[in-house]
Amino acid sequence: MSALELTLLYLLAAVLGVVICRSFKLPPMLGYLAVGVVIGPHALALAKNSDGVRHLGEFGVVFLMFVIGLEFNLPKLRSMRRHVFGLGLLQVTLTLVLITVGSLFLAGVAPTLWSMQWQTALALSGAMAMSSTAIVVKLLAERLELASEHGKRVMGVLLFQDLAVVPLLVLIPALGSPADELFIALGIAALKAAALLGLLLTGGQRVMRWWLTIVARRKSEELFVLNLLLVTLALAWLTELAGLSLALGAFIAGMLISETQYKHQVETDIRPFHDVLLGLFFISVGMMLDWHEVVDHWALVLMLLTLPVLLKLVMVTALARTLGATAGVSLRTGLYLAQAGEFGFVLLSLAQDSKLVPSTLMNPILASMVLSMLATPFIILYSNRIVMKLVSSEWLQQSLQMTTIASKSMNVNKHVIICGYGRCGQNLGRMLEREGIPYIALDLDPDRVRQAAAAGNSVVFGDAVRLQALIAAGLARASAVVVTYLDTASALKVLANTRTHAPTVPIIVRTVDDRDLEKLKAGGATEVVPEAIEGSLMLASHALALVGVPMRRVIRVVQDQRDERYNLLRGYFRGADDDTANELEQERLSTVTLVPGLSSVGQTLGEMALHTVDVRVVSLRRSNGKTLKALEETSLKEGDTLVLSGKPEALALAEQKLLT
Repeated sequence: MSALELTLLYLLAAVLGVVICRSFKLPPMLGYLAVGVVIGPHALALAKNSDGVRHLGEFGVVFLMFVIGLEFNLPKLRSMRRHVFGLGLLQVTLTLVLITVGSLFLAGVAPTLWSMQWQTALALSGAMAMSSTAIVVKLLAERLELASEHGKRVMGVLLFQDLAVVPLLVLIPALGSPADELFIALGIAALKAAALLGLLLTGGQRVMRWWLTIVARRKSEELFVLNLLLVTLALAWLTELAGLSLALGAFIAGMLISETQYKHQVETDIRPFHDVLLGLFFISVGMMLDWHEVVDHWALVLMLLTLPVLLKLVMVTALARTLGATAGVSLRTGLYLAQAGEFGFVLLSLAQDSKLVPSTLMNPILASMVLSMLATPFIILYSNRIVMKLVSSEWLQQSLQMTTIASKSMNVNKHVIICGYGRCGQNLGRMLEREGIPYIALDLDPDRVRQAAAAGNSVVFGDAVRLQALIAAGLARASAVVVTYLDTASALKVLANTRTHAPTVPIIVRTVDDRDLEKLKAGGATEVVPEAIEGSLMLASHALALVGVPMRRVIRVVQDQRDERYNLLRGYFRGADDDTANELEQERLSTVTLVPGLSSVGQTLGEMALHTVDVRVVSLRRSNGKTLKALEETSLKEGDTLVLSGKPEALALAEQKLLT
């Protein structure tokens, strides 16, 4: 094939693979792997695994590591440190140890089936320690589980695995050195990595910020994108020149840019290159798979599929349970992390390049990793059923959760059930309170629920998609159900449950625009409200002017509405699923409870002078549950809960003043 014909074949295969996966709601990565197998030299042989394609795949890995470096930030790491450096560190360390020891034991027992040195065993254990960030995060987001207890633990482990790739990228090439030079090679590689990282991270950030500012001032998008490609590939080349991997340099480039104000623009610009080249990498991985070898060694493939998956499942479940998680949360965490991951392919390819993996074992290992990733969406889909069958206490936990919801809604009638207590749900709750209308909100973010409940809001932890949660919230007695989050699939489930068990209760659904209007109306929505606050105000101003209202009055009315609404909606309790793009610039709410022994107890709000740090007190709730208006002369008492509004830095200063 000519270069053009080969390129067209790859593009056609990639498009077909992604279309098929999207049709079955599977991650695109699985489509890339599947079409790579089909068009590869061991199946239809439409294309050969040429060096050109392999180089394109390497560029895909480079951009994958660049994006990982770009997303790496210390505040995120600090906020998740318990899961990252607790469960994540233990999972990776124990997987490395157990698989290395197990591989060496198997090599001693069955050398004809599994023959290898400790260097190979260690390299393979690194590849098998990884889980699929791309698949798992996508499925967590679709199932609205990112903020759940098991979701937080899964994200912490995945974050540590991403970090663990960096030393493994240095270690694996050094393991390929001759036995008599191995420890010298490891020492030299470690020194090179330390020197390069130290040089780049000490002075590199200032140089990167200065250089990106110069480029950005030219106000040219194409120049900015060209510069990103130059910086990423240049640092990758620099690390390769130092005898390290391309991917390490790309990771460093991402870390350097993540500390500048251009991070979010870079994420937007680099995404197309990253996705396309990463797709080519997975196609090239699929082309490496020889299905003839898989059929011939099916027993070995089955063993390599089941043993690592079961090992990771049991180990992660046991570790999570030891670290304080409930049995149900622990098992869910294990089920979500049991599969192989994309970084496993990266490390496996690196091990093959370093001549660590025997050719007879490469295909069975590769096939087992691909099969485990193919099984992941189905394992996660049925995870709840698996947990309910295997964990006897899980139904009790869920029953207690339903009891908590029911006790909250027991004494209310004609109330509004708010599904989702993010910014929009909190705004609605405040308006209902002003009108004296009772409500109960269901939300899956435990931190947000805790803070809002401490402030006196009627919110409980619960999944609005589940019929049991809606019934416990008093669906039969409710005057309305409002879906406040932007997820059409989830909204349709709420609609179906409500229409089946409370057909007369009106349902209001929030959407971004009118794309799913007909689908939601057909599903039973009484009203579908697209997000268009400013658009609605403009529409109102035109309508008022056309019916004869003087223009000066129109402007005043619209401005009054805008001022009142924006003041009313100012600030919100933050959750894990909120956008972090401008988190330092956004005003938010936070609750502070005064405990005995604080110097602020006994002082008035005027004496505390919180306005000096740009924080206002929205409300004050006494320990007996009574909510007071926050006035300057209001005296603070033990057990008071203050609802503060301000930007993150200002809130931190205010909390320090109150809690000293």
